[in-house]
Amino acid sequence: MFDRPDSGERAVLVHLTFRAGQEDLLELKELAKSAGTDPVFVVTGSRKRPDPKYFVGKGKLEELKAAVEAYEADVVLFNHSLAPSQERNLEGALGVRVVDRNGLILDIFAQRAQSFEGKLQVELAQLKHLSTRLVRGWTHLERQKGGIGLRGPGETQLETDRRLLSLRIKQIQQRLDKVDKQRFQGRSKRKKAEVASVSLVGYTNAGKSTLFNALTGADIYTADQLFATLDPTLRNCQLPNNSEVVLADTVGFIRHLPHELVAAFKSTLQEASEADLLLHVIDAYGDDRNEIIVQVNRVLEDIGADKVRQIEVFNKIDLMDNIEPRIDRDEFGNPVRVWLSAETGVGIDLLYQVLAELFSVTKVKRRCFLEPHQGYVRAKLFTCAKIIDEHIDDFGANELVIEIDVKHLALLKDVKTEDIT
Repeated sequence: MFDRPDSGERAVLVHLTFRAGQEDLLELKELAKSAGTDPVFVVTGSRKRPDPKYFVGKGKLEELKAAVEAYEADVVLFNHSLAPSQERNLEGALGVRVVDRNGLILDIFAQRAQSFEGKLQVELAQLKHLSTRLVRGWTHLERQKGGIGLRGPGETQLETDRRLLSLRIKQIQQRLDKVDKQRFQGRSKRKKAEVASVSLVGYTNAGKSTLFNALTGADIYTADQLFATLDPTLRNCQLPNNSEVVLADTVGFIRHLPHELVAAFKSTLQEASEADLLLHVIDAYGDDRNEIIVQVNRVLEDIGADKVRQIEVFNKIDLMDNIEPRIDRDEFGNPVRVWLSAETGVGIDLLYQVLAELFSVTKVKRRCFLEPHQGYVRAKLFTCAKIIDEHIDDFGANELVIEIDVKHLALLKDVKTEDIT
């Protein structure tokens, strides 16, 4: 693995066209800028299949070498996944660092991770990516350990590096397992309290974090760049009908999200797969929005969230002409799409309306007077009602102010209560 310098680097981009699995050149440029590099030249071409040694053909390799020298490039970024041997062969031929698409995305994630969990997830993904690139990567890997009385085959540096990598991966995985348990407990508590969960998903830079801030009043970082925010954030969102949902802002998706990241961010992405509703945020102003919708749905299928109900949120209508905020409904009158602008706030009220419609609950406030022997009722109320206030007198009697759904009022049949308006 190469150390990333603090300053920006001059990068030559490589984008080849194949018959299948095509990546997007504009996306590569955005990724390069998000990683802090300065794209100075783009090498394009087409092939039926990758060259097994250099990925590109000999002629394209010479063109690439000339571009690196002419623009004094520090790094070459491929818009494709390279085999470890191809990466090493290219570095030897070009004399500069070569980073493939997966390595580039991992680098961006490493820069953006802020929380303890996020840093662990990125490190795990990086180590798994690095473990496939150890073979003869450095000359010192051939050395043998040994000394007087210890002559023998010894352990090669390569084997030592593999063993240390394996140990570190195991340690990180154990820590992430603990975090995963904590997330599971949090989801279990919300389910017991019957608080609905809504996850914002979508292509990176579609405006998820801006919409999240508009809905919850949070102040998480937003920027016009890919993967501006990485760490998941959960906030309560108050709806017009006085009910609440938990809103989760998840990491943005991208075409062919690296498998290392999907595996490492399993616990984070699980917020989407176990949500009651997905708000699929879409850049309505984007020319390739239909293709991006397909790509996001593929990622949702990969993480097991394709069966969760989804509402499409067409964002950034403030950049479009003659588009008014509105709600699109299917033939049965169910909401399927909301048009709005998270930046200006136009149409946010319509999204609130849809959420209130989907999570319509009838809650009432009650003042309850529990006798000392009715502790079991108090315990049940703490699992299915919102406790607003509580007082216990010197004799052990409880006075509680609660907010409870009407379907749970049967719990109070033997309890003295008063309505609160």
